[in-house]
Amino acid sequence: MSPADNTATVLAFYRQAFNDGEPELAAAHLGATYTQHNPQAPDGADGFIAYVHQMRGRFPELRLDIRRAIAEQDLVVTHSNMHLQPGDRGLAVADIWRLADGKIVEHWDVMQPVPDESANDNTMF
Repeated sequence: MSPADNTATVLAFYRQAFNDGEPELAAAHLGATYTQHNPQAPDGADGFIAYVHQMRGRFPELRLDIRRAIAEQDLVVTHSNMHLQPGDRGLAVADIWRLADGKIVEHWDVMQPVPDESANDNTMF
């Protein structure tokens, strides 16, 4: 698959799971194995589906604003603002996705709260 194809897969997956609240539908984008490096989420499609339901159960209005995506070979990196509830500053999220044969097979992420104040005038996005 091309980097553009991989990017389209990741964006569809991420939006379906978190913005549309349809992790079962999104799981069709996962490979037969799915290795999760987020310590709060289990491996595999079933683990991913349960994690999304748990997150949306705690934060029913969760919204993911994907600001950019960068792809090279079998990797896609997304940079997003995850809002747990309307009006919050949210979390700055960087995700790394590895794909094989057009399916997502591995995921890493780094998250940090968007602060109220900053030492500079730049945004996190």
